[in-house]
Amino acid sequence: MLILARVYHVVFFSMQRLLEDWLIGTLGRLVFAGVLLVYFLNSALTKFGDGVMGLVDLDAGAYAQILPKQMEAVGYDPTELGLFEHITVYVGTYAELILPCLIVAGFLTRFASLGMIIFVIVMTWSDITQHGVDASAIGSWFGPQSGSLIADQRALWLFLLVTLVLKGPGPISLDALFGRMWLRR
Repeated sequence: MLILARVYHVVFFSMQRLLEDWLIGTLGRLVFAGVLLVYFLNSALTKFGDGVMGLVDLDAGAYAQILPKQMEAVGYDPTELGLFEHITVYVGTYAELILPCLIVAGFLTRFASLGMIIFVIVMTWSDITQHGVDASAIGSWFGPQSGSLIADQRALWLFLLVTLVLKGPGPISLDALFGRMWLRR
């Protein structure tokens, strides 16, 4: 039994020493790119208006997606919304577009991941309070089903993002490149 414990220790602690400084952050960004990047980019792109001016003049659908109850109350006319609602929609739209790109590029990764954590929390609040999703979509932890769109999936998203906040992007990233350049100065 002692031999088995020593083999276990040598194998797994050696793997940890070899991999922990670069694998977690790099793999985290790769998983984020493979699972969530296109999801968030496609969602963000539905919120922009037509042409170049659509980048600053968001589509009314953007407001309806993020604040459906408020839009219904004003007859789906975004010009009737207050400043807070406009700021919420603009910040949410640009966060959904920019933060995932920063994470995948490994630029300001910890900051971008923290921003995405806040974004996912606000998105979850919006889905539950604004869109009125039912209990089966919300789900619950420790239940018989593990595929609920909110409790289960978003817990995994948040775990991935927390990992990037704590471990960083890994050595194959713009953060690492700029960090090395900064240290040479």
